Amino acid sequence: MDIEILKKELTEDEGCKAEIYLDHLGYKTFGIGHLVKSIDPENNLDVGTPVSDQRVTECFVNDIEKVIEDCIILYDNFYTLPDEVQLIIANMMFNLGRPRLTNFVRMRQAVNKGDWQEASIQMEDSKWYKQVPNRAGRLCERMRNIS
Repeated sequence: MDIEILKKELTEDEGCKAEIYLDHLGYKTFGIGHLVKSIDPENNLDVGTPVSDQRVTECFVNDIEKVIEDCIILYDNFYTLPDEVQLIIANMMFNLGRPRLTNFVRMRQAVNKGDWQEASIQMEDSKWYKQVPNRAGRLCERMRNIS
């Protein structure tokens, strides 16, 4: 999987802000969808505080490393899947996190069987699909088009 492609896709889906802002759930966030954690030095900073490009990149690299680790935990065959499937799963993992993506049991079964059509159907049959319809619709279409 090409990490630069994943970064481009996530930047399009998440946006990239070099300042602290509140996400749609009211959590402090910055960069490419980096949720500020209690251990982050930005935790005690106010919304609107600028964040350096270097820090944005550092957090993104760490977030992607965690996403890939979680993908491998959820899909022990992750690196044998087609690159496009890896990108889709990594995008979903970044968006949902492992606890929520773990609930996509039928999707995981379909992916493990190489049934991309069924995987797409299972992706659409979710609360996630209704919450982020543009992103989810695009990822479902990509999954459907894998040959």
